[in-house]
Amino acid sequence: MTLPAIAPALLLIAAPEPAPAPVVPLATLAAPSVVLADGSTVALQTVPPPLPTVEGSDAEAAQEAPIEPPPATVSADKPRRAAGDPLEPFNRAMFGAHEAFDHAVLRPAAMGYKHVVPKPVRSGIRNFLSNLTEPIVFLNDLLQLKPGRAIKTFGRFVFNSTLGLGGVLDIAKLPGLKLPHHDNSFGDTLAFYGVGPGPYLFLPFVGPTDLRDFLAGQPENLVLPLAVGHPFDQAKYQIPKAVVGGLDQRAEADQDLQALFSTAVDPYATLRSVYLQNRIGEVQALKHGRTKVTTNPLDTSLSDPLSNPLADPAGAPPKPQSTAPELQDPLADPDAKPTPPTAPDLSDPLADPAKTSP
Repeated sequence: MTLPAIAPALLLIAAPEPAPAPVVPLATLAAPSVVLADGSTVALQTVPPPLPTVEGSDAEAAQEAPIEPPPATVSADKPRRAAGDPLEPFNRAMFGAHEAFDHAVLRPAAMGYKHVVPKPVRSGIRNFLSNLTEPIVFLNDLLQLKPGRAIKTFGRFVFNSTLGLGGVLDIAKLPGLKLPHHDNSFGDTLAFYGVGPGPYLFLPFVGPTDLRDFLAGQPENLVLPLAVGHPFDQAKYQIPKAVVGGLDQRAEADQDLQALFSTAVDPYATLRSVYLQNRIGEVQALKHGRTKVTTNPLDTSLSDPLSNPLADPAGAPPKPQSTAPELQDPLADPDAKPTPPTAPDLSDPLADPAKTSP
């Protein structure tokens, strides 16, 4: 390679590096201006360049991008409780303890009592214990200003206590007397005069109740011991009565409890709902009397054509006539009067129906 060919390259290598341009602060930069013919200067306004626009799929992605909301604060709320049951945690704990005791002790003992003791004996014991509550029912009938019911209760107590061998036989409910037993308690009297039920309660050996009925039921247990005395104030009467009465009541309610709990998702809530609904119905019947069952005319047997398949359909009321025009022969004269059809003479079954009589 000749020297003239490489001379330009050597000059480029040996040339010193250019000095960097001085950095001028932005504040010292003056806006561009124009000098007019008369010597005056006019400053020019600079417009910043427009922002780049996004086109195509990027623009659609930017529009469809969701705006993320700020993270929500999660507050730990207390679990909701059913209305009328502010003590639900306590009641559920008592219900669980009662169910454990029932499965382990109470139900097997009640079923054994039902299996061993004959039904007439169990009925006699039940009638005897029920007859002892008639004075309390009579007192509450008077407190509720219902003398008619009080007289019936008093008559029932007298007949069963004398002719019924101390209440062992319930002869007052026979057709000749027609004095059936009806429940009435101090809790019913308080409800009759407008005292609210208070919170729902479930207590072992007591079952479902409410504060009003539980507090009102305590004086009922003291009526016979204080008014009569011996033997109702003795432990040898109180303990057997509580044991035998509890076993009999549990044995009689076994089928109903099994039917109630067999399909219940929450047995506690199911029992609570049934008790509260029944208690409301009892109080309403006590205040306003039992409403008469009115028969809906649409529910009678006459409204169902299939209720009596042997009934004469001709006796049924005629169906309403349709207002739609009847389809006729399009070739028939609309002005012609229709002739009634003539039935053939069936006096002679061998006669020719095509022949007309002279």
